[in-house]
Amino acid sequence: MENLSYALVQVVHNFGAVAVMGGAAFALCLGTVALYRKLAWLVGFGWMAQAMSGMSFAAVSYHYYGKLPDIHGIAMTALLIKMLCAVSGVSIVIIYLRYSTNLTIERQHLAWQLLAALGLIALTAAAFLRWFS
Repeated sequence: MENLSYALVQVVHNFGAVAVMGGAAFALCLGTVALYRKLAWLVGFGWMAQAMSGMSFAAVSYHYYGKLPDIHGIAMTALLIKMLCAVSGVSIVIIYLRYSTNLTIERQHLAWQLLAALGLIALTAAAFLRWFS
């Protein structure tokens, strides 16, 4: 049951990563202004899935072992980076959805560049977290 729990959490985490990175990449490469708001919702839900599933990894560990995973050093730094990316990503999406009608095309493009960069940083940190924990 433990492996199934981790696998289900990983599925949500993976789909969140696809939404975060895919939505931002699509907006930058192929998206139109008309699609930006829908893509912002997708990316926002992706960041929320990342955050909630990240917490779920800890909850599953606590449930089965009675303690949180013992990570330190590079893995802890990577986890903190991922957490900062998630908070920043959700914040940018909220700001974007609130003010997008008043933003110039250049500012909207900057928001998508930031969201794509945060996605790349989080994916990179995930690799370090995985292999150094």
